[in-house]
Amino acid sequence: MSERPRVVVSAGASADGKVALARDALLMRPPSSELWAALTPKASDAVDVIEVLRAQYGCNAFLEGSGSLVAENETPAALPAYDGDADGLYEHFLPADIVGQESPPHMWFTVVDGRGRVRWTEKHENWDALVLVSRATPTDYLAYLRRERICYLVTGDDHVDLPAAITAMGTELGITCVLSTAGGGLNGALLRADLIDELYVTVLPALIGGLGTPSVMDGPPLAVGEPATQLELLSAHTDTTGTVRLHYAVAGRRITLTS
Repeated sequence: MSERPRVVVSAGASADGKVALARDALLMRPPSSELWAALTPKASDAVDVIEVLRAQYGCNAFLEGSGSLVAENETPAALPAYDGDADGLYEHFLPADIVGQESPPHMWFTVVDGRGRVRWTEKHENWDALVLVSRATPTDYLAYLRRERICYLVTGDDHVDLPAAITAMGTELGITCVLSTAGGGLNGALLRADLIDELYVTVLPALIGGLGTPSVMDGPPLAVGEPATQLELLSAHTDTTGTVRLHYAVAGRRITLTS
């Protein structure tokens, strides 16, 4: 089996482990974005995780879930119906003029969106979009991605097969490290799929509470008698703002890098 990219999770959380103010309160939109920013003290020695990972592993992909961009109770704009040949849509869409460019170095903004909910209304000069879909993703959405020249990888039958998708990011695009800045739902799915190698947590000096409010790792609970994932502490840092920064490796997955 092909070696998959390294997967690192980076999360900012309250002292009680919450990564949002409430379920469906998207942190990328006001007023939640402003309220969350107010919880985050500014520190002069704050760590830029993506720059650290670029230096260590050549990291060139972010990973988000569609729930970070579209609330569960939100109805996305309708797409034109597709009445062409569906079979060709369920193949990886990686146009050579996008994937083959060498300058500037690629940074991929990757979204898991098996249900086809995200509408890509903005382009960004510093990264290219990549969508992870499945063979159950609506044809209308795949046709939309092709019209918009947005790359996608197809894995899984009724949902995105995360291990296969992460591996395909390496084999198809040369990605060596993926930084998940996603919410608890996708992070929990990565955990249950045994895909997480490292975890950065910035613990903010605030309490949020709330039954059902997303945490760093959401998703299905452990079965009775099933062991937790053990971590090895790599570093811990506190500052005068009350923020604590923790860096862990999943036990047995720490690697030694040589220059």
